[in-house]
Amino acid sequence: MSLVPSRRTALIVAAAALILAALVAAAPLCRGIEAALMMADLSAGPAPSLYKKITPAPARSGISYRIGPRVHDADLYRPASKPRAFLVLVAGALATGKDDPRLVAFASTLARAGFEVVAPDIPSVRALQLRASDAQDIADAVEYLAASAEPLREPVGIVALSYAAGPAILALLDRATGERVSFLLSVGGYYDAGAVLTFFTTGYYRDPPGGPWRRRAPNAFGKWLFVASNVALISDPRDRDTLARIAARKMENLSADVSGLASALGPEGRAILDFVSNADPGRAPALIAHLPAAVRAEIAALDLKNRDLTQLHSRLILVHGRDDAIVPESESMALAAAAAPGRAELYLVERLSHVDLGVVGLRDAFILWRAVYRLLGEKTGRSVW
Repeated sequence: MSLVPSRRTALIVAAAALILAALVAAAPLCRGIEAALMMADLSAGPAPSLYKKITPAPARSGISYRIGPRVHDADLYRPASKPRAFLVLVAGALATGKDDPRLVAFASTLARAGFEVVAPDIPSVRALQLRASDAQDIADAVEYLAASAEPLREPVGIVALSYAAGPAILALLDRATGERVSFLLSVGGYYDAGAVLTFFTTGYYRDPPGGPWRRRAPNAFGKWLFVASNVALISDPRDRDTLARIAARKMENLSADVSGLASALGPEGRAILDFVSNADPGRAPALIAHLPAAVRAEIAALDLKNRDLTQLHSRLILVHGRDDAIVPESESMALAAAAAPGRAELYLVERLSHVDLGVVGLRDAFILWRAVYRLLGEKTGRSVW
């Protein structure tokens, strides 16, 4: 998570003034101060901050662990003092995976706050793919951490960024994993796979869910990421190769002319290209229904809309920006509504730029501070601040 550097100082000063006023009535005071320091550190990224000056740096190390027949690599962020909570941190689609500098900075901030963090190396994340099978990788990371946390009774949580919220919730729906996880923090997550697909291809979404159509310009990169993510599911090898080249060219330059490549596509490749080229939300369901069978099956496996989320034992902390050009805020609204009463807390801000902090005002700063404050409340014991 990062801030636009030109506004960083103004944001921190404005947020600090608002937070100090709010803290007069806040309890405990120490958690409120720590939340403010964490916000400033998140905005600073790897750059210096007051939080970095007054807290020991966490130890980051590469680890491997085995759960049943499965062996995983991960990064472990260990706080300098005894951890008071354990976290699995997962991102949606990053070519750099767990080594992405933003993810490293985010994990380091969480570790400074007393969370022991494991960031698993999920192959599909590095391949810019989203798979329902990622839920198993997340569940295995939870089991690894739970082995350390259970004797000490510290809570275990998950932080899921962007599309990773889907596999994370799928993992929580498994009873064994769900009973181990106390909370999930989702930033820019989704609920209805069809609604998300409609949004990033056409720009249309319903806010609130089920309401009238609204439109904002989606991030066009998203639809070519969808193409790249699903190339491996196509049975025709020629279409696989052609679509991979189209997606790569478009992700490098959204204005690139791919008409020559498109003309060589067979039925499977044409169905995918027709879907991502569509601008009419009314046509989206029919175009989704004509996608290759393996692609439709993966979409259905990732969809949360037809799952009973009232069965989730974990508390949900949902953060979303109303300016999100990847996943509309209506998705986190729907997630909150689908959970059992009292199990979800929703924090909507005007500007978040999906999972990266943008230029925010006083109201957004206060809402984000409340979300961080709420996250810190998941730790055992009292904050040192």
